[in-house]
Amino acid sequence: MRFADYAKIYVTAGKGGDGSVHFRREKYVPKGGPDGGDGGDGGNVILKGNPQLNTLLDLRYRKFIKAEDGVPGEGSKRKGADADDEILEVPLGTVAYEADSRKRLGEITEEGGTLVIAKGGKGGRGNWHFRSSTNQTPKEAEEGTAGEERVVEIELKLIADVGLVGFPNAGKSTLLSTLSAAKPKIGNYPFTTLQPNLGVVTLEDFRTFVIADIPGIIEDAHEGKGLGIQFLRHIERNNVLLFLISSQSDVEYEYKTLLNELKSYRADLLEKPRLVGITKMDLIKNYELEQDIELDVPVIPISAATGYNIDSLKEAIWKHIQQVEKSEP
Repeated sequence: MRFADYAKIYVTAGKGGDGSVHFRREKYVPKGGPDGGDGGDGGNVILKGNPQLNTLLDLRYRKFIKAEDGVPGEGSKRKGADADDEILEVPLGTVAYEADSRKRLGEITEEGGTLVIAKGGKGGRGNWHFRSSTNQTPKEAEEGTAGEERVVEIELKLIADVGLVGFPNAGKSTLLSTLSAAKPKIGNYPFTTLQPNLGVVTLEDFRTFVIADIPGIIEDAHEGKGLGIQFLRHIERNNVLLFLISSQSDVEYEYKTLLNELKSYRADLLEKPRLVGITKMDLIKNYELEQDIELDVPVIPISAATGYNIDSLKEAIWKHIQQVEKSEP
């Protein structure tokens, strides 16, 4: 299935049903009073969280979405039926914005969680509401109000314990396939990964955590270069960041460049706990780096190809995840 993490949809909630103008007419009751019923409410357009979904692809093909209108009222004070809501199932981590103003409408983070993105109109009141001592036969009723109509932008931000951050061809996909059962596309050229991938990592004692492979960042990505910032949003949902840098590169320079890109996108991303994994150590004789590396975070040399230090990396990641969970209220 193709991955889609953005959709722009045009939503219209249902109109409320009109109130009824009706008078009681029964045998032996020649001058019955007004008894027009109220109209039913229009349907809402609602997002609902479904943990089985991992893409917004369905919404890509449903550009125009409209909920049903409420049913008009009837005589004998019978209220028209409320319309059913139009429910759109989305993955957890979905955020909705009003397109014109970029006002945040809300987010879906839990199974079954709901968010109304367009509210249905209210049903109009029937004529029996308008009776009075001076007007015993009101011939007026309210029309139902229109439902909300708006353009909504929907973004998916993957929820994972750990996010892999690095330049293209840093070995992120290879590491993900080694750590988990995920099978991302792997190749020895930039931008092999064109969509985020998720994998579940299993440790001893039935411990697990979820890891996300984010497509490669390049210098000035925040200005739209390379794949731009279209995937940086996924980093926001990760508790721990694992920077992966090839042993064939200038480690300190690449690390600082990646930090700068994250800071330029959202400065608070640098508040997340982070580690650095130096990949492709199997390409170095005796697994010994000649670079003197001095960083402010733990640095772990690894090789996904040979398994070098992979267990140590897992434990280090687990430790960081536990520290995050303990610090949460």
